[in-house]
This record gives sequence, C-alpha cells and structure tokens, in this order.
Amino acid sequence: MRLRLLPALTLSLMAIPLAACDGLFATSDRPETALDFPEPDRPVARVVSNQFADEDARDERDEARIVMDLADIKAGMTVADIGAGEGYYTVRLAERVGEEGRVLAQDIDWEALERLGQRVERERLENISIKPGRADDPQLPPDSFDRIFLVHMYHEVTEPYAFLWRMWPALTAQGEIVVVETDRPVGRHGLPHALLFCEFEAVGYTLIEYLERPDIKGYFARFGKGQARVEPEAIKPCRAG
Repeated sequence: MRLRLLPALTLSLMAIPLAACDGLFATSDRPETALDFPEPDRPVARVVSNQFADEDARDERDEARIVMDLADIKAGMTVADIGAGEGYYTVRLAERVGEEGRVLAQDIDWEALERLGQRVERERLENISIKPGRADDPQLPPDSFDRIFLVHMYHEVTEPYAFLWRMWPALTAQGEIVVVETDRPVGRHGLPHALLFCEFEAVGYTLIEYLERPDIKGYFARFGKGQARVEPEAIKPCRAG
C-alpha cells in the first residue's frame, strides 16, 4: 500500500516535545515501549534547536539539491522527512517529487510541527502531510516510502535500536534510508560513521553507499533492508568507544 495523506494541519497531540538545552540526554528514563531493545552505549546530545542552520546559508551551498541528487529523489516518489523541524527538507522534497509524489514530515517537537503546518498551508503545499512521532517509534505507515530522510538528526535519537526496528516496515521493497550526519565524537552533535554503520547493521540493514561530503557539512550514507530484521532480543548493541 502507498501512503495515504492526512490533512496538513491534522496533528496529534501525542507529540513529545524535547527541551532545548545543551548537554547530554540522560537515558535512564526509558519509555516502556523501548525496554525490549538494548540501551545504546553512547551519550545522546540534546536538541539545541530544531533548525540545523539558516535556510539561506544551506541553499548557498546547495545542500538540499546535493542530498536529493545523491538520494536519487525523482518525481512521483513518496518520502518521509524524519526530524523535519520547520521544514527545510520537507518543502524542497515536495517540490522535487511533484504533484504525483508525497512527503510526510515527522518530528517529536509539537511546536516545530505547528510552525511547519502553518508554512505548508501558507505556501499551499498540497503534497505534504504532517505527523508526530515518538522517541522510539517514527510511527510510519507500512510499505509506504521509497526514501526516509534522517538529516542531521540521528545522533539525537535516544532509542536507536527500537527506532530503526520500527522504521523497517515503512520502507517499500526497494526503499532506502538516507542519513546525513557530522563525523564527530558521540555527544557533540554528530556521530562517527563506524558507529552509525554498526547500529544500522545490528538491526538488519545493509549499507548501500557512504560518501564524505564537506559541502553538506558531514557525510552521506544510505541503507536498505537486509535479508531479515533482527528480533529485539537478538540485537547486539554497539560500543561507542
């Protein structure tokens, strides 16, 4: 089945906002729905802002076009933008996939989604829908997405194994997860690429491509489904150091 769009401003109040603060996220208070999965062996940086950088500055270095080209985004595709914030990628993806394509913007920050909803309505972007997620579950419809974007946000995911495991069914058979991250030590608003590879592979994903790209302030990686998704009790957590 393909993604069925919801009205752009139909947002569930179940979103869980994150406080904007420096420092590391304490993972001791884990959601009950994540307890069947391993706890990550890495500190997680708090969200300082839902805007990674000024949109004009990102466009000056042609960031969105470069990433969309690398991800092979075409007209008619269905794409999820996870950690969408106020929609830098969401609106540009919507233009790229066109009227026959669809974009689902997801975040756990209710206020950011509300501002994005206002933007979507103001710019009359009818191929975008908006949906809140949870820290351990992107809550995406199954068998719906050709691409899932995780751009400069995966290092903030506090429950990576549960999050990736529950994302698996949302991909189509040939679907891919696209990750853009900064290659920094854990806890410093980035993630070493080796740790990224390990966490994805622990759940059952296969690395398709990895590129170091200073022009997008980090690295680009994409993953597809492997032969089988690893069951929660069999996931082996990765060591951060």
